[in-house]
Amino acid sequence: MSPRIKKAIQWIAMLALAGVLLYFAFRGVKWEDFVNGIKNCRWEWIVLSMAASIAAFVVRGLRWRLVMLPLNPAISRREAYDGVTIAYLTNFALPRAGEFARCGVISATGKASFESVLGTVVLERTWDMLSYVIILVLILFAGDSAFMGFVNESVLSPLVDRFQMRLLWIVAAVIIAVLVCCWMLWHCRAVIKKTKVGGKVYAVLAGLLRGLKSGLKMKHKGLFFFYTFLLWFCYWLMSFCTIQAFPEVGFLNWADALFLMVVGGLGWIVPVQGGIGAYHFILSMAMASIYGIDQTQGVVFATISHESQALTMFICGAVSLFAIYITKRKSTKN
Repeated sequence: MSPRIKKAIQWIAMLALAGVLLYFAFRGVKWEDFVNGIKNCRWEWIVLSMAASIAAFVVRGLRWRLVMLPLNPAISRREAYDGVTIAYLTNFALPRAGEFARCGVISATGKASFESVLGTVVLERTWDMLSYVIILVLILFAGDSAFMGFVNESVLSPLVDRFQMRLLWIVAAVIIAVLVCCWMLWHCRAVIKKTKVGGKVYAVLAGLLRGLKSGLKMKHKGLFFFYTFLLWFCYWLMSFCTIQAFPEVGFLNWADALFLMVVGGLGWIVPVQGGIGAYHFILSMAMASIYGIDQTQGVVFATISHESQALTMFICGAVSLFAIYITKRKSTKN
């Protein structure tokens, strides 16, 4: 089977998964109430939410550039921003491929290698995951007990029920095997580097390591943490503004916006095109489970929230692509 056919099958499978999740999210929705819910939306708040989304793109670009500066101080803010927006746009075509796309944007300028830039992305995403966990823990311990009940019923209990002792032994065996392989590869690295394939793999890993080290060498670590806080504040603001747009969920407060931000983030993580279906299903289910919000209202909220963010990603990504095209065209003429 050729690589193109495999990619096509994977793309179709992910699209099918998005369709299944959309079906379950919209199943039982009262369409008359759905249309009325959209009509009652206060769109000025949605515009503010989209503005917060653009601000998040800018902040992410600024933070990523800080990590890349040790690789090459000539990397500009605009290049980092374009890489971020094009990454989001790419995820609508190929889920999780956006991270590679933004590395390509920077490496195409010749200012850093693809592998080293990928290392900075790994480091940045590691901080995102750490921040996500910290926020989740804060919500678990400081939030409403209803949320803890939702986590136990919908997440923890099913995992505990499905985990058997046999599976735990298999996982342990796999971990041990991976550690042994890593140990052997490290001690045989001199021989492996001399082979054609081994040399290429080593070059990629060395580039990743350079990118990771560059992040640790950045001068403005305090600014990095400030950008991280500002980035998550923008994400929270997007959620809070969307809540204000719907009178039906007006009883939700700032802490609820934080919870919905975390839950909505899970929808974007699922490997489907642009979180389509997964975002709608997870967010509407959480709103019904925690707050007792009607499914139709939950789906309306999730739909407007997702599509407004998707539209922002499309517009910003398209503008960045066009700007890069114009820049390359001018440089070619000169």
